[in-house]
Amino acid sequence: MLKVLKNLKNSLGAVILIVILLCIQAATDLALPDYTSKIVNNGIQAGGIESSAPDIISKENMDTMLELTDKDEEILNNYTLVDNDLNHHEEKIIHKYLGKDYDVESGTIYVLNALDENQRTSLENIIAGPIMEMTSITNEETANKIKEQMLANVPETQRTYLENMTLTQILSQMPEEQKEQILEEFTKQIDEMNEQIKQQAAISSVKQVYKNLGVDTDKLQNDYILMSGLQMLGVALISMLSAVSIMFLSSRVAARLGKTLRDKVFGKVMKFSNAELNEFSTASLITRSTNDVQQIQQLIAILFRVVVYAPIIGIGGFVKVLTSSDNSMAWIIGVAILAILFIVGTLFAIAMPKFRKLQDLIDKLNEVSREILTGIPVIRAFNTEKKEEARFDKANKVLMKTNVFVNRAMSMMMPLLMLIMNCISILIVWVGGHNVNDGVMQVGDMMAFIQYTMQIVMAFLMISMISIMLPRAAVSARRINEVIEKEPSIKDKKETKKFDPNKKGLVEFKNVSFRYPDADTEILEDINFTAEPGKTTAIIGSTGSGKSTVVNLIPRFYDVTGGELCIDGVNVKDVSQKALRDIIGFVPQKGVLFSGTIESNIKYSDDNMSDEQMKMAAEIAQATEFIEGKEKKYQDPIAQGGGNVSGGQKQRLSIARAIAKNPEIFVFDDSFSALDFKTDSKLREALATKTENKTVIIVAQRISTILNADKIIVLEEGKMVGIGTHEELMKNNETYRQIALSQLSEEELGEKGGK
Repeated sequence: MLKVLKNLKNSLGAVILIVILLCIQAATDLALPDYTSKIVNNGIQAGGIESSAPDIISKENMDTMLELTDKDEEILNNYTLVDNDLNHHEEKIIHKYLGKDYDVESGTIYVLNALDENQRTSLENIIAGPIMEMTSITNEETANKIKEQMLANVPETQRTYLENMTLTQILSQMPEEQKEQILEEFTKQIDEMNEQIKQQAAISSVKQVYKNLGVDTDKLQNDYILMSGLQMLGVALISMLSAVSIMFLSSRVAARLGKTLRDKVFGKVMKFSNAELNEFSTASLITRSTNDVQQIQQLIAILFRVVVYAPIIGIGGFVKVLTSSDNSMAWIIGVAILAILFIVGTLFAIAMPKFRKLQDLIDKLNEVSREILTGIPVIRAFNTEKKEEARFDKANKVLMKTNVFVNRAMSMMMPLLMLIMNCISILIVWVGGHNVNDGVMQVGDMMAFIQYTMQIVMAFLMISMISIMLPRAAVSARRINEVIEKEPSIKDKKETKKFDPNKKGLVEFKNVSFRYPDADTEILEDINFTAEPGKTTAIIGSTGSGKSTVVNLIPRFYDVTGGELCIDGVNVKDVSQKALRDIIGFVPQKGVLFSGTIESNIKYSDDNMSDEQMKMAAEIAQATEFIEGKEKKYQDPIAQGGGNVSGGQKQRLSIARAIAKNPEIFVFDDSFSALDFKTDSKLREALATKTENKTVIIVAQRISTILNADKIIVLEEGKMVGIGTHEELMKNNETYRQIALSQLSEEELGEKGGK
């Protein structure tokens, strides 16, 4: 798999950008639960007040609060009693809470100094108790209850005097010891409070302080919620834009990787010799360059999100939970992760063996489909449609059953995981509800915990999904690498030679032998002959004697395994394949045409070829007659594989394509078999004038095609059993004589030989 991923180097910039955007998205997604918590806890429950240390407080409230604590200096060091000459910070605070039109009376208001986070936290710990005590004793109902308790044992004359005073005034006139004794119960109750409840109570006291000063607390709350909401929307927008950009870039990177892999597979296949093409079936090569590449492409499209995003979200969410003010429910996340791993692991064990089989089954289906489609004429001729349909149905059913099994197993995963997520949500609400009721957690914190848990669960879900996709993609990657890493058995040397211009067109077989890869016996043995320019060399023999194998060695479709094959005086292994094939006009046994037009097929070797050269080649190949009969002449379309022309027309166009190339050497591998005798005769006669100074090598089954050849090679079971002219072989070679007499009578052979 890593070898395939190395091909991403062409998209390195996009990959780096994707990673950066994924980090941004993960950071913004992890920030969203905090905003939810703030809006609920601070915005709704606390009225938009975040700190238990008030930003602004009246001198009257400050004096009362200082009466209730012995830490006057620590508190006052953090506040400034403002006068008419306001600095920027003081002006900003007063405008925020009291409005821009507020007329500040000198010495009536304290403003909190600009503090860093640690200083503010320290002040909050000091001021929380005193401010709660202050608001309690300034509350009329609470103050009256305390006064009743204090005056219960006071003499009547003194009680009348004290009843006309406020509780604050009474406390200020009391001895320090007596005052501390009275307030000790308040202090004890505050100290026994849970930290969460204490924080909420302190913030409620701050809200009362603001109200005492005339602050519009409703506006303060609305402004906080609005600002936090806008910030939350901004963060969500950044997350959305990052996600869209990531999907766009990931799709682009995946598509580019798919293109690169297809290019590499196709490029390597184009370099394969027939030996490698036989090793990989055509159906398998098609599957590898399409379906297998598609599997890799789909994986890459989501791989970055899993490799980068999921770990950041999973680890980040867990850290956020552990470092939150209350992490008593962290165990719930552990339960969720264990449940997910159990379900995914079980499904993984069940479905994974089937995943590995899928690609091989697709290969098999493609192979059967291709064989049936290309053999439809034979199937119809033998009336075996039902048999072939059954064969296709068998391969199709095996693939279907495997897919159904895998899909059923995988389809259970999402509902089960959703069930786990919903159960975990219920568990969080159940446990969190009790914690909220007990005052150890706030509602916003519980909501944030649910969001963090879902993010962690989704991260593991994404990793689980990729763990299922990865094995199938790994199989595809291995199959692609098999093609890319396969070294062609025929390749150019680092230093190649040039052809000898003094031996132009000379083809020499010197003790040539050949065997197919992994074969036990030689297909060709001790082949010795020379094909000279200006002469026609014919090769004939019974079926399976090795005729086509001999001519396939000339353009290096295979390499000789013994002896030496020289062209233009140079061993074909010492020249480049391009240079070698540039001087050869090869017409295969089975005519192959490409989708396009008649013109594009004849001009296949050179798109810039002149029309005169094209028409001359068509005329020599005896193709003009049927071409002129077409509606669009040379622009008439040719279907894929030449399916819309006859076998003879296909052969003539293949021959015209080779003639138009004007090579040094013509190789015809039984290329006249589909032609009638008249067309065959005319074609060879016209070809003789065109190839006057060319080397012509003809493989033929028909004696009539090669009667006038300058040299005839007779093969039998891969060995040369005769060489000479027609007349010489008729006299001296029994094998040739039997082949000739099996096709023509002695009189016909004598007449044709004479001609």
